[in-house]
Amino acid sequence: MMHTAVGWHIELEFKEDDQHTKAAALVRLPDGSEVRAHGHATRHNVDANQPRVGEEIAGARALNELAMQLLTKAHDEIDAASGRTSHTINV
Repeated sequence: MMHTAVGWHIELEFKEDDQHTKAAALVRLPDGSEVRAHGHATRHNVDANQPRVGEEIAGARALNELAMQLLTKAHDEIDAASGRTSHTINV
């Protein structure tokens, strides 16, 4: 039996100011399609300015949205291939 190694590269980019961090996530799939998602974090005025924390929160939110989109895509592909409605895919 032959096994094929497949790798996905996920890109995360951030835009920041003193109060806000925005993250954009992108994954290119082996079939050539791309899935994109965004996340956002806002620093409360009383919190210390810690850009890394904003990146972690915004990045996690973007990756979570990316994961949900991938689950939906897979779910739709299962339905299309089987001709029936499959069970909901839960995280």
